Amino acid sequence: MNTTPSWSPLVITPQSAGVEASAAGLLKVIGDTATIDDQLVKEKALIFRGFGVTQEELDPVMDELLPNRLAYVHGNSPRTKVGKNVYTSTEYPQEFTISMHNEMSYAHAWPARLLFFCQKAAETGGATPVTDSALWLRSLDPEVREAFKGGVCYQQNLHDGLGLGKSWQDTFETTDRAEVEAFLGQTGAQWEWKPDGSLRVRQIRPATAVHPVTGTEVWFNQSDQWHPAGLGDDTAAALAQIMPADELPQSVTFADGTPIPDEYVLQIRDRGLDAAVNCDWRTGDLMLIDNMLVSHGRRPFTGTRRVLVAMSD
Repeated sequence: MNTTPSWSPLVITPQSAGVEASAAGLLKVIGDTATIDDQLVKEKALIFRGFGVTQEELDPVMDELLPNRLAYVHGNSPRTKVGKNVYTSTEYPQEFTISMHNEMSYAHAWPARLLFFCQKAAETGGATPVTDSALWLRSLDPEVREAFKGGVCYQQNLHDGLGLGKSWQDTFETTDRAEVEAFLGQTGAQWEWKPDGSLRVRQIRPATAVHPVTGTEVWFNQSDQWHPAGLGDDTAAALAQIMPADELPQSVTFADGTPIPDEYVLQIRDRGLDAAVNCDWRTGDLMLIDNMLVSHGRRPFTGTRRVLVAMSD
């Protein structure tokens, strides 16, 4: 199956836009929100390079590009909140690849846009790969696409402050159980508080989605990241020794509860990565992506790397 990408993000520089190389120059470029909206749908991802933006100048840029900045509530990735709904990118050991995914595609609602900001580029590596989600869907074998037509069932086991994975307090950014239940009550999820104070959440979601503007069907789930096989043989084996599959911090089956074969998971993970285009960061870069049309991940790196992310509906 050919997964060769036929596109790459549009790179916008001060020279190409005819403005000065500064945060003020970038604000002139993105001030025409209708043009940016059209460009994002057409190009799927936009990189703003060479404007010299610093973290201290980031808020007004984000206010333009992300008019309704969202909190990372019900997010499953480990992150640190560093500003007004601004977070570190996924905090995961730097020697590993983070596979392709659309942010919060497991949830009942997800951000329409993500904005990444490179505060410090890695010494080597550390690219953010991006994949055309429609190409990812087309790259999968017909057998795999057919198997996922009925959707998937995600399960989270969120501890009460001590355990493997994220706590329910970190996941929902609250210590109030009533707030958690109010949130989950709007999602169609099933949930259960366990005697040890942990929370189990189950929800059934489709495996694909249709973009509201383009009408394009895209691969839109995180089955490979929630399945032990997607973590690699050694990690999966280690987890199996620690706890049963039903007790893992997160797991996934087909919607009817039947297991997803390991070989399906590996095909999904690998073809998503094969179809990816690397965004090799330079300090000060920003990348705006349409979260349905484009999935993203992370390449391994050395040295210090700091990339921030914010989201908008």
